[in-house]
Amino acid sequence: MAGYGTSSAHGQAQSRTNGLAIAGLVCGIVGVLFFNIILGPLAIIFGAVALKQAKAGRGGTGMAKAAIALGVVDLVVFAILVAVAASSGGFTWYVGG
Repeated sequence: MAGYGTSSAHGQAQSRTNGLAIAGLVCGIVGVLFFNIILGPLAIIFGAVALKQAKAGRGGTGMAKAAIALGVVDLVVFAILVAVAASSGGFTWYVGG
């Protein structure tokens, strides 16, 4: 008697989505809100590598392009934040009363 999940009639479904494209997209989305100077370049790098792999048949072309675009947006947001901080006299830390 075969247990659950041991049937050989059903094979595992292979995913055609590139893991680097997903990682780049996640880095790009999270980077818009947090750690954009770190996650922006990571999104660009992961997206570029995933785009190169997508041409070899691994899939995920759209996600790879979106990751690159979001990585660029992350860096632009960081540049805007630095420019605003520089024009307003920088950051001031209030510690204590």
